Amino acid sequence: MSHFPMFYSMNNKKVLLIGAGKVASGKLEKLLDFTKDITVISLEFDNDIIEKSKSYNINLIQKEYKEKDINTYDIVVVTVDDLDLQKAIYFECKKEKVLCNCVDFPDYSDFIFPSYIKEGDLTVAISTNGSSPSFSKRFKKYLKELIPNDISSFLREMRTLRQTIPKGKERMKYLDDKVKEYIKSWN
Repeated sequence: MSHFPMFYSMNNKKVLLIGAGKVASGKLEKLLDFTKDITVISLEFDNDIIEKSKSYNINLIQKEYKEKDINTYDIVVVTVDDLDLQKAIYFECKKEKVLCNCVDFPDYSDFIFPSYIKEGDLTVAISTNGSSPSFSKRFKKYLKELIPNDISSFLREMRTLRQTIPKGKERMKYLDDKVKEYIKSWN
């Protein structure tokens, strides 16, 4: 079955990353595009994670994962090599109603990390539901080349207009015409 492409607000959400190797570093990189409220639990830490913890004030806890470590978190990402531990953490998350992603077990994950492009307020997510990660990677590159360099400033302008022009049909038409004109200018 396909994943529902939902964009989830990370405001006031606490993230726990369990494990701190190369895979964890990649997940951390993606999470940092959307939140800085991240804690990492691991016995050892990849140098990249240590550097990111300094730059983004990420909480590193050097210890082995123990049951109930998830209790104050909203989202848990599990990157440990121990597959039995991944499963156990997933079922603990289910019991506590905490969203969980186990990197080695799509069946033991409430969500996946899609390939995505983020340019300011624009976020484009791409998924093949595991059919072809290579396609997702190449399609992302293709789409990224189509996005104009000034997309962030255009979207900031649109946000300001939406906040300042009174709601109604006139505003809808004005904003729609502005978007049509902007897209037409790409050619």
